[in-house]
Amino acid sequence: VQLQASGGGLVQAGGSLTLSCAASGNIATINAMNWYRQTPGNERELVAGIGSTGRTNYADAVKGRFTLSRYNAENTAYLEMQMNSLNPEDTAVYYCNVFAFSPTTRWAHTWGQGTLVTVSS
Repeated sequence: VQLQASGGGLVQAGGSLTLSCAASGNIATINAMNWYRQTPGNERELVAGIGSTGRTNYADAVKGRFTLSRYNAENTAYLEMQMNSLNPEDTAVYYCNVFAFSPTTRWAHTWGQGTLVTVSS
């Protein structure tokens, strides 16, 4: 399983960004796709996730501001997170995470490379 994340950048407070994650490889099934974030000195925290049924869950800090969407195209699973009304507390490195079954790795978590989101005040 390979993950490619993109979409981070610098934005002013109140602005919006969309993060994208593409999951590809020898994937048999995906159980969940998630976005985590991490700031210096802190543990990685779950921001939002979507399960195989399409059920979503959001951290309280982002409810009503962030929206997940998941779709498949050309043997690749995509997870997008629309982030609105960004504030400086959203500044972090964001990581895509997938829990999937592959014939080679069986059930396993895969992490993408982080993408930095910086929100200026």
